[in-house]
Amino acid sequence: MTNSIDEIRDTEMMFVIGSNTSEAHPIIAMEMKKAVGRGSRLIVADPRAIWMAGIAEKHMQLHPGTDVWLLNAMAHVIVTEDLVDHDFIAAHTERFEEYRESVLSYTPEEAEKITGVPAQDIRDVARLYATTEKAGIYYTLGITEHTHGTDNVYALANLVLMTGHLGKPSAGMNPLRGQNNVQGANDAGATPVFYPGYQNVTDPAVRKKFEQAWGVELDPNDGLNLNVMMKELAKGKIKGMYVMGEDIVISEPNVSQIEKGLNQIEFLVCQEIFHNLTTQYADVVFPSSCFAEKDGVFTNSDRRVQRVRKAVDPPGNAREDWRILADMARACGYPMPHYENPGEIYDEMAALTPKVAGISHERLDERPRGLQWPCTDSDHEGTPTLHQDGPIVGKAGFQPVAYRPSDEMPDDEYPLVLSTGRTLYHYNAATQTRRSAGPVAKQARNFIEIHRKDAGKLGISDGETVRVSSRRGSVEAMAMVSPRPRRGCVWMPMHFAESRANELTNDAGDPITQTAEYKVCAVRVEALTPEPVG
Repeated sequence: MTNSIDEIRDTEMMFVIGSNTSEAHPIIAMEMKKAVGRGSRLIVADPRAIWMAGIAEKHMQLHPGTDVWLLNAMAHVIVTEDLVDHDFIAAHTERFEEYRESVLSYTPEEAEKITGVPAQDIRDVARLYATTEKAGIYYTLGITEHTHGTDNVYALANLVLMTGHLGKPSAGMNPLRGQNNVQGANDAGATPVFYPGYQNVTDPAVRKKFEQAWGVELDPNDGLNLNVMMKELAKGKIKGMYVMGEDIVISEPNVSQIEKGLNQIEFLVCQEIFHNLTTQYADVVFPSSCFAEKDGVFTNSDRRVQRVRKAVDPPGNAREDWRILADMARACGYPMPHYENPGEIYDEMAALTPKVAGISHERLDERPRGLQWPCTDSDHEGTPTLHQDGPIVGKAGFQPVAYRPSDEMPDDEYPLVLSTGRTLYHYNAATQTRRSAGPVAKQARNFIEIHRKDAGKLGISDGETVRVSSRRGSVEAMAMVSPRPRRGCVWMPMHFAESRANELTNDAGDPITQTAEYKVCAVRVEALTPEPVG
């Protein structure tokens, strides 16, 4: 996020796209609701009539996978009506003229044919966004989980740059992270292309710095990202795997292929707080500790690093993750230092990572609200709003993007478009929430949301068990007949082990990030014929 969650309170306009905020990010949604109550204007772009759409000034109910058309059409209005911020563009960006030419053909009228959003709505929202001083964009996996997810993000960034909505409070471009501390995990280097603080693995100077600090020779090449790794697993090319805090047999797309790979892998280690579907394949399971059983830090969506303090000791043989990993390193022959506490580990990372060089457990102990990176030295008070002096690294380049259809489109055999996501009551693979009576009482089984006219055409009644099939598999779920989806679209949550939505989803990846296309795959839904009685 370029901005802070607190800044939502003073925003004048919020453009929420690809985010079911009230269910997937309820705390941030509370701030948005309060902002609307104080007069902020809310625009929602989503294929479903999500709860936030009900309090929005306008709901742009686009066809799944047509975000680039919608965003380029908004840009078309802004450039053709000369609503751009010329001073900001001249001072802080490059390649604007090339980008300007690229959106001239994306008229709102043509966009309406592709997206289903009325051309006048596109014009109205574009004008509102361009002429509002404090206008922020908020998005999440509904933008990124596509084979053109990177293009979607570029298209959003182009809107921010052309209007100068960057480097000012209550504006900016704000991805909402999908899991607690996923921001912190990325910051700490849990990616195949970065060391901590987004320092490139392939940069010789960066690599030398870490080699000297760690006393080991490091691979100069990028590693495999998650989706590629899962495909290599399915091909039998990965011989060993260490899975920590993730039930990949529920969370990854096209999971039948994941199971195929796990059935032939030579050695699998899982580090978990509960048994789940993936641990059933494990040769070794290390019992680890949950959030309440360890000390450390969490970093939330707006780059805010906060202390976490142990409330209780881990049960039985369970141990803190960092202790397990340090012992594993030593068992593999690396002389990992004998840290006394996680604060010493953070100090080591901070010494090698300019973005967090001024953050330590000691400083955080004095600041209950934490510190936001960049925080470059011990006197720095953190950075609530990024880019206030212009883009951090040089000038920001506009990125022209052309619309590309999703990898898999509906046809006669699979006539409906499926999207997946989270619900308010369960969390990811539901390893924890389905062990809790409250969430289970609220939502005990999987369901598929289907428009009432599609349900009527298929002879499906509300509450009926149906079979959902794609080119990769089929599952059974309860039909939830609803006006929320667009006609021709259905939606399922991904939390249920006995009815895995990811049996259906497509593992085709974005060409740059390889993020899988969870949000668009072709399916059919069939009523199950009851067994004859007697």
